[in-house]
Amino acid sequence: MSGPAEDGAPDPEAVFRSAVETNLKRNYVAHFLHGMLGLTGFRLMYAPTFLPAYIFSLTGSAALVGLGQALLQLGAVASPIIGAARFEQRRRLLPYAIGVGSLMRLQILGLALAGWFLEGPILLGATMALLFLLGVFTGVQRVAFQVVMAKVIPINRRGRLQAWRNLTGGLIAALLSYFAGRYLIEHDVLGNGYATTFFISFVLTSLGLLALRLLMIEPDAPTVRARMRVIDRVREFPALLRDRDYRQFIIAQALAVGGRVAAPFYILFAARQMPLDGATIGLLSLAFLGADTVSNLVWGYMGDRMGFRITFLAALGVWIAASILLIFATSPALILASFCGLGAGISGYVMSAGTLVLEFGLREDAPMRLALSTTIEGAISSAGPILGGLVVHIAGAGTLIAIAVVLLLAAFVALLRLNDPRGR
Repeated sequence: MSGPAEDGAPDPEAVFRSAVETNLKRNYVAHFLHGMLGLTGFRLMYAPTFLPAYIFSLTGSAALVGLGQALLQLGAVASPIIGAARFEQRRRLLPYAIGVGSLMRLQILGLALAGWFLEGPILLGATMALLFLLGVFTGVQRVAFQVVMAKVIPINRRGRLQAWRNLTGGLIAALLSYFAGRYLIEHDVLGNGYATTFFISFVLTSLGLLALRLLMIEPDAPTVRARMRVIDRVREFPALLRDRDYRQFIIAQALAVGGRVAAPFYILFAARQMPLDGATIGLLSLAFLGADTVSNLVWGYMGDRMGFRITFLAALGVWIAASILLIFATSPALILASFCGLGAGISGYVMSAGTLVLEFGLREDAPMRLALSTTIEGAISSAGPILGGLVVHIAGAGTLIAIAVVLLLAAFVALLRLNDPRGR
């Protein structure tokens, strides 16, 4: 960690804050474009419609749908900690983040190429391997880009930035997802509509990365952690967890992630009332992503003004209500309404958890706090889909969604015990 400025030398903290303020508009635009284009592409990959439906179309097995989601999450278990230990010692993080982001996007391109040129067991094996690698680089990227954003965007402006970038990117993603389901998948464009959808995701996310690389100006961090081995850094985790509020946040997040394992099976449960064809996938994706998009304005401005603990609680409430509605839905209209609520609730959770974790403790510890929460999230998410697939196989998707509701309620209670770090 760097020491205080010498007599007569500029204060590193003052120099850093001045650089942040000077380049704020340019960096705001850079992160807006990166987020808008990136989210447009990534939501095609991570919405609980395309990937689960794709794996189901290859295998016809709910358990293998769960395995695919588990591999995606398993890759993100250790990689955030290893990545954070490397870049928390750097005064500039953008080059590292760009490299990791590029590797992540190559896995999406690989999914497209595999879908176009492979078939049978080889296609399934390649898809599973690419999902694991996608998870590996996703885990590192989440930490890297969140820390980069926190470095150059002040805390009371992050919510609205995420709100507007998610709104514009989400609107495009919602319309694109409907088009992808209704036309690309329904008509197997270029021989494999899913592969074509993945390629579009690759192009959009790559353009977002290019915009950030060309536009963002990153100042040197005034303080960094001393260099140490990853294993030595891991041994310091108990010190991070001594913070009661951060520990309570981890508990709430872990429970919420446990509830999220039902997400890949929402669309399979919806198949009770609606046919699982391209048009239905597109329509449910539009409902989910459209609500996700519109609600971002609410979550972002609420978080900036009231703190992200409040948005976390509100998002969980919407998520729980929508899950209960899906369980008891008796018509396509009610299923569409539940997917709107699920999109809004999960959107609020993602924004709140990813932003709130940055507000605890010292700035130089932010990468490892975020890495620790990401690793815990990845560990639960990797085991959850497999168990979820087994529950669906034995007792049905309705039972799994009911279990998820219980976990989300427990997360809500845990979050009530957390003091908002914004007030520290």
